[in-house]
Amino acid sequence: MLVNNFLEESTKKYSEKIALIVSEGRFTYREVDEMANKVSQALLAEGLEKGDRAVIFMDNSVDAVVSLFGVLKAGGVFVMVNPTTKAEKLTYLLNNCRASALISSLGKLPVIKEACKGATSLRRIYLGGDKIAYQEALPKKTLSLMELFSCNHGHPPSSSIIDMDLASIIYTSGSTGHPKGVMMSHLNMVSAANSITQYLENSSDDIILNVLPLSFDYGLYQVLMGFKMGATVILERAFLYPYRVIDIMMKEKVTGFPIVPVISAILLQMEDIKRHNFDHLRYITNTAAALPVSHIQKLRAVFPKARIYSMYGLTECKRVSYLPPDQIDIRPNSVGKAMPNVEIHIVDETGNPVGPGVIGELIVNGPNVMKGYWEMPEETAKRLRPFLKPVHQLTTSPPSEKESKGGFDQGFSGETALYTGDLFKMDEDGYLYFAARKDDIIKSRGEKVSPREIENILYEIDGIVEAAVIGVPDPVLGEAIKALIVLKDGVNLSEKDILRYCSQHVEDFMVPTHLE
Repeated sequence: MLVNNFLEESTKKYSEKIALIVSEGRFTYREVDEMANKVSQALLAEGLEKGDRAVIFMDNSVDAVVSLFGVLKAGGVFVMVNPTTKAEKLTYLLNNCRASALISSLGKLPVIKEACKGATSLRRIYLGGDKIAYQEALPKKTLSLMELFSCNHGHPPSSSIIDMDLASIIYTSGSTGHPKGVMMSHLNMVSAANSITQYLENSSDDIILNVLPLSFDYGLYQVLMGFKMGATVILERAFLYPYRVIDIMMKEKVTGFPIVPVISAILLQMEDIKRHNFDHLRYITNTAAALPVSHIQKLRAVFPKARIYSMYGLTECKRVSYLPPDQIDIRPNSVGKAMPNVEIHIVDETGNPVGPGVIGELIVNGPNVMKGYWEMPEETAKRLRPFLKPVHQLTTSPPSEKESKGGFDQGFSGETALYTGDLFKMDEDGYLYFAARKDDIIKSRGEKVSPREIENILYEIDGIVEAAVIGVPDPVLGEAIKALIVLKDGVNLSEKDILRYCSQHVEDFMVPTHLE
């Protein structure tokens, strides 16, 4: 099974069913599949070869969805980039993955023109929108997606891809100050989608509302999982207008709603939200950062028929665990047990399993674990390491006292596991509780943020002598970004000046919330 088969198989079963609802309109599975085929044919005609990378730099839209499936159908590797990314970082990403194609929209043209000056590998740029409006301003190697959709035939191309081949590179902040490219194969992504849809009990009857960007893997998988099941996916560009989101939930009778804590905080501040009847909402999921217990209680009052799933995951394996909804009152601080087809262990600094209640590093094994970091063998070797486990140990339960001391009777089997860098403890029943992170990565608004990346930007500002960025606890954001700054003597920089510069050079979620 390949990721693009999700769309193709659902098209065979549900050809005229609405697959996607976006601001541009409503699109059936047949229409999405035909447009994706046209994208793939255009890419192949321009020389895209198996394994070539195509960067998709777009807001949530039908063009973004058909582009990612079109890249996969052509045998390529799609790279979703946050739509608020600035030119300098976009250049880095294009060059780092040596992208042969960039797919974007006319609204991103100023950033694209600046970014592409230093992008050496690009052979073609595809832009959605009305080409006539920007005829003279377009780079020479640009084609219009609109023209492409009207000219090519929507027949599927042949492909020699197997499930071990690379499907996507998902960039995530790294402690070096540069993003790391997480390599996910078709097998990785299909396995993750299979496991998640299994415990969420997704079906073709689901209507999933996604307000998260597709560059955030949590948002991306809403489309992948929805299309796998033949469900309907509603894509909003952001959670900027909560009342609009509520109206959509009511009008479309949404059954699934993925959130992060900042979304729950905003929803719960809406005074009249309780007057609505949300009986159609089947489930709410949360990941990226833990939901405050108070939020869980209030969400249950507002959405009484919805099951709430607290989950834990990381980009390197997509998802690790989920808390069954019937446990949320019993263990509200837990992120649950391993999801289907995944095994987990908590180990000490020497790599030996620890007993119940003992804090150690969480390691993960399963077909959803990444292939590694793009062209970063040393970083990959730090995260994907051999692990000696007892052959018959049940990994959903904590080890016994004998096992935790290394006294296994069954023998050992050496395997490679993902060392998450996150510290957890496990209770007597095998449920996980997050303790801390081993590195200094900040998780704010559901996104990973590298302090060093922001510090590098701050040091570009004339007048700043020293800068340090830290995460501070925040009930809404999970962690808020705080910048500590020392100015040169005699320099008078205002908070607005510094924040303005940051907002011009980093994504919105990386702009500091506090300055000192």
